[in-house]
Amino acid sequence: MGRGIRLLVLDVLKPHQPIVTELALGLSELEGVEGVNITLVEIDKETENVKITIMGDDLDYDEISRTIEEFGGVVHSIDMVAAGRRVVEEEETPQDKLEEY
Repeated sequence: MGRGIRLLVLDVLKPHQPIVTELALGLSELEGVEGVNITLVEIDKETENVKITIMGDDLDYDEISRTIEEFGGVVHSIDMVAAGRRVVEEEETPQDKLEEY
């Protein structure tokens, strides 16, 4: 075990209903999902832009995307993905330091 996708960070646009707690619970019930975080990024009159972070073992992106669509959302982008036996933490590079200035 310990192979496949272990971390997904998704940029998602969703309607206000259903609320994010319902979406989080729906995603958490999928096979292989160990945890789900949903962070509100932006809100307007009809929609919410959220960042969804999902951790688990051998995550099925297609099933996750389909579940988000069933809740009325759409995945704009995959902002981060980690695969393999363990999640590798991002390290700061010299280029990152230059961007701070």
